[in-house]
Amino acid sequence: MLLESPPGAKLVLAGLKCASKMNFLMKNKPAHKDDAQKLGPQTTAIHGGEPPRHGVGAPVGTPICRTSTFTFSSTAEMKLWAEGKSKAYIYTRYGNPTLAIAEGKIAALEGGEAAVVTASGMAAISSALLGVLKCGDELISTAQVYGGSYRLMRDVFPDMGIRVHQVGTDLADIEKLANSRTKCLYVETPTNPTLRLVDLHKAIAFAKKHKLISIIDNTFATPVLQNPLAMGFDIVVHSATKALAGHSDVLAGAAVGNKLWMERVRHMVIYLGGSMDPDAAYLLIRGIRTLGVRVERQCANAMAVAKFLEKHPKVAHVYYPGLTSHPDHKLAKKQMRGFGTMLAFDLKGGLSAAQRFCDRVKLFLLAASLGGVESLVILPIYSSHYNMSEEELQRANVSPGTVRVSIGLEESADLIADLKQALA
Repeated sequence: MLLESPPGAKLVLAGLKCASKMNFLMKNKPAHKDDAQKLGPQTTAIHGGEPPRHGVGAPVGTPICRTSTFTFSSTAEMKLWAEGKSKAYIYTRYGNPTLAIAEGKIAALEGGEAAVVTASGMAAISSALLGVLKCGDELISTAQVYGGSYRLMRDVFPDMGIRVHQVGTDLADIEKLANSRTKCLYVETPTNPTLRLVDLHKAIAFAKKHKLISIIDNTFATPVLQNPLAMGFDIVVHSATKALAGHSDVLAGAAVGNKLWMERVRHMVIYLGGSMDPDAAYLLIRGIRTLGVRVERQCANAMAVAKFLEKHPKVAHVYYPGLTSHPDHKLAKKQMRGFGTMLAFDLKGGLSAAQRFCDRVKLFLLAASLGGVESLVILPIYSSHYNMSEEELQRANVSPGTVRVSIGLEESADLIADLKQALA
């Protein structure tokens, strides 16, 4: 069967059981982001980026284009592709109809012109940064970032001739770090794991003043709670493994921005090989469709858990932007639409107390990652922030007794009951 791919290239998918559905998918472009932006976040999560689904035989679910390569109708058409004059699919590392649906959906949620999905969050982060930076360039990054991002900047970038300067989440003295070689500002907010916030308007004002490309990790906030592109950021990155996919069953990443920057990111993904598999794209799309309702419930659960922990005599400190005791509470109310699904706390008694707690939980699971339907606990010093010196941990505001918590969809009363017995 001869099928037509957007925006008009022809390819053959003979023998596919779902050929008629794929025909529909590839003949219809995903909904334009402007259409999706008129809708609420949960409506956008369901309908954003999807091709029209009205009519006889239109699939409600997303067909999986499970192929590594695509055919051309002629060598002349292949020549057009090689010359950059055709948008035909050629090889899934370069693009795929199922991946295109995932990209359209995430772009619609973030309000971006385009998106690129990747094999992991770190693939999205590294591809975005390397799409901006080259040997001799300098990067300013907040010191409190995900451990994988931190180690990329600490251990890999210097060998590539890229110098990294760090600044606190308050951006104090950031003006002293800018020079003629500075090309990019990278921030994460809320931060992993202690939920500090960066003033996004202040960050953007600095980036624009010095003509820097601005990149933000929006994984913890999700596009439901925060849309940095609308504030002026150039690129948003996500570990889509987390809240976007939401079911702890797929590795995925995403970058969002304008078409120019997303072409650069896509080229890095093609060159470095961090491309997404069509099955992973399907799972990501499926997960995104419930993003809004999941985040709403998880935020409510997180607030209930944070309030409980703040009053517990064995807890030294709770990190959750929804609490008035959090140093960035007012900023969170100003620039976010909710306080998030993540929290952290320090236990009196340090590491030994934190280990006992994590070994005693029953409903919470002791596991890395976050954003899934299950509630998780982890010690950052053994996971996201392993292999860091005491000085680096202090800069990240992580102590040996810090416990990071990812709140799921369980009943809040059941979560609190488990915390009570684990802390007893």
